[in-house]
Amino acid sequence: MEIEMKIKGLVVDPLSKMPIVVLEDLKNERLLPIWIGVFEANAIALKIENINSPRPMTHDLIKNFLDKFHVSVEKIVVNDVRENTFYALIHCRYKDDVIIIDSRPSDAIALALRTDAPIYVDEDVVKKAHSLKPDEKLEDSEKLKKWLENLRPEDFGKYKM
Repeated sequence: MEIEMKIKGLVVDPLSKMPIVVLEDLKNERLLPIWIGVFEANAIALKIENINSPRPMTHDLIKNFLDKFHVSVEKIVVNDVRENTFYALIHCRYKDDVIIIDSRPSDAIALALRTDAPIYVDEDVVKKAHSLKPDEKLEDSEKLKKWLENLRPEDFGKYKM
């Protein structure tokens, strides 16, 4: 089963200093943090903050291609997590054909923001993510959970690079 989620915000992991996109279900009951790269965080932040770049960024370029060839993005789905790596699929439609494209979640989310496509997470991914064993790069999962739960709305302010 897929759970529709929205972007709660972008934060920086206090230990690794890596950006985290935090997804939240529509009922505000579950959070899913996904560590992403700096460039992908910037692409997401630009769209969240409605900042237009003078030239198309990579995700804008992809959207332009999709629009030009009449391909719509129906949804993105974070569909798996293995060895602390998340996976996503971009569900597209061209005429009557459904096309599913493998993607990193950060790229899929950046594209979803640009195409107004809904973001879904497979329920098993949410369950697995909450039972992830932390490695050297990740904070203790219980501490991280408490930290995420205690974030205030102002902590999700402008993303600083």
